[in-house]
Amino acid sequence: MKKQWQLLLTAIMFYTRLPVPVSTPFNTDMLSKATRYLPLIGWITSAVMIAVLYVLWHIAPPMISIFLSIIIGVWVTGAFHEDGFADMCDGFGGGWTKEKILDIMKDSRIGTYGMLGLLLLMTLKFLCLRELSFYKVMLAIIAAQPLSRFIAVTIIYTHSYVRENEDSKAKPIANGITLPDLSIAAAFGLLPFLAAMIYLQNYTLLLTIPALWLARWYLARLMRKWIGGYTGDCLGAVQQVSETVIYLCFCILTWKYT
Repeated sequence: MKKQWQLLLTAIMFYTRLPVPVSTPFNTDMLSKATRYLPLIGWITSAVMIAVLYVLWHIAPPMISIFLSIIIGVWVTGAFHEDGFADMCDGFGGGWTKEKILDIMKDSRIGTYGMLGLLLLMTLKFLCLRELSFYKVMLAIIAAQPLSRFIAVTIIYTHSYVRENEDSKAKPIANGITLPDLSIAAAFGLLPFLAAMIYLQNYTLLLTIPALWLARWYLARLMRKWIGGYTGDCLGAVQQVSETVIYLCFCILTWKYT
């Protein structure tokens, strides 16, 4: 149990800005194993977002409350996944060879593709959530944060890491994950979504799963075609696109009953 707790703290340390005890041990092997808890980081992120949303909903207009909730979610993760999405937009938008795409994604500067992609993505998230009632916004966040991270974990399981440099942020997870790790991630990723669907008694939300599969298939095909696998930025992009798809599904499949 102590080891699992340390793995969770390692995941919090790497994937969020939240403080952990300074005595928490860290090594690359632990970070690789801690990937199983990436969807659980979604639980933590959604809890913080919902806490902010709940407080603000009673003192501020709904749109402001939702917007600030999204902002706090970005702060919790340090824009870790958003940065990956922007880098992937720049790389795949501006590069025509594997080497050029990887070089562009490694560049810390953001380009036109990244800026526009991130702006459109964040706007779509906000527009989807603003159409929902208070409780459905909360349930959408509860479902989206863990499940989107699980989709990213599946990429680690099925695809190969393509960068060769040792200083890459995602290098420690390049060895992939085992099937038991994937199963743990699946439990943490799927349970909140299923709970939200059952609470709403809206089983058309099951259509979210094939929608996520299509989004994942497209991104995975793009990665495999142009660079032969994934990078850390690609994982961030998968998480962000998946999160947005879940919000979009909640909006389309439940807004008439808001």
